[in-house]
Amino acid sequence: MRKIVKIGLTSLVVAIAVVLVALKYWDYLVNPWTRDGQVRAYVIQVAPRVSGPIVTLPLVDNQRVKAGELLFEIDPRTFQADMEQARANLDSTLDRLSSLDKEIEAAQAVVAQAESVIEQARARVEAAAATLKESRDNLARFDTLLKKGDVSVARFDAEQRTYDVDLASKQQADAALLEARSSLLQAQAELETKIASRGALGDQNAQLRAAQAALEQAELNMEFTRQIAPVDGFVTNLNVQLGSQVTANQPVMALVAAGSFWVDAYFRESQVGDLQPGNPAWVTLMSYPDRPLKARVESIAWGIAQKDGSTGANLLPNVDPTFQWIRLAQRIPVRIELLEVPDEIALRVGTTASVLVRTGDVAEGGDPPAAVPAALQ
Repeated sequence: MRKIVKIGLTSLVVAIAVVLVALKYWDYLVNPWTRDGQVRAYVIQVAPRVSGPIVTLPLVDNQRVKAGELLFEIDPRTFQADMEQARANLDSTLDRLSSLDKEIEAAQAVVAQAESVIEQARARVEAAAATLKESRDNLARFDTLLKKGDVSVARFDAEQRTYDVDLASKQQADAALLEARSSLLQAQAELETKIASRGALGDQNAQLRAAQAALEQAELNMEFTRQIAPVDGFVTNLNVQLGSQVTANQPVMALVAAGSFWVDAYFRESQVGDLQPGNPAWVTLMSYPDRPLKARVESIAWGIAQKDGSTGANLLPNVDPTFQWIRLAQRIPVRIELLEVPDEIALRVGTTASVLVRTGDVAEGGDPPAAVPAALQ
């Protein structure tokens, strides 16, 4: 009897063990996990906008900074001089445009005067033409009378001299009118030249815009001598010191943006089909093995780089040899959003993490699951 009881108890223990193993295996299938995870964050490459030596460097490597805090300052003296030169050029441009405005006003007055002279010359021409017509008529009448013998030759000669004087006056008036018109054309040409030299009025003037743009660029360059932190973060890989010559648009330090951390978990392609954005997850950092972090699946990558078929030597495709009976599952990046990170846990870019995704859970939250594999602890 005792033997039967002993066998029964042993069978029961074995059955329970088998059930527990089966449950564990089922939990593993339902809740995939990977040790191939990496902490990521947005890393800003801090690069100056202008070149020059560093004269202020209030930082040490791996220091935390706040947005708007000074990272370093480039010697501003050269840019200060450029700004003063640009400001002087703007003042000179304004003075030149003001002088051209006065010259335009003077040229407009000359044109108006030339137009007035033309009107006067035209009036004199009309008067001289009327006088000449009257003299021509009188001369014709006296010529008829002279032929009839009704006037003397002396009287006719006097009328002839009057006609000649009036004709000369008419010709002189015509010449004066032509000269006045020529003067008007010259004055108008001079006015057009000055208007062209001055350009458009107001803010549309090209010379003014160029001078203002040069001043604005100089002011920006002066502002760019002070490099400030664009976001809260951590300065790392600081390789410059006081006096170092920095070059525009060449990164000199890295700024890890605080609050931008996430985890890239690389799951086998055979597991990705069970994952969905929004699935709750738990992240265990290798540096904090006893502190699982609450997280969730944010997104799943739609592709990875193709290794086979890439161009190699002599423009031929690269192909790695594989065994036909072995099929290696590809790793697909899954972006994991960290929901709760205690203050005492310091996230560092590139550190290793393990990720467990609870595909069977409906809602996020709760305590770390008891089914977390030991490899994740």
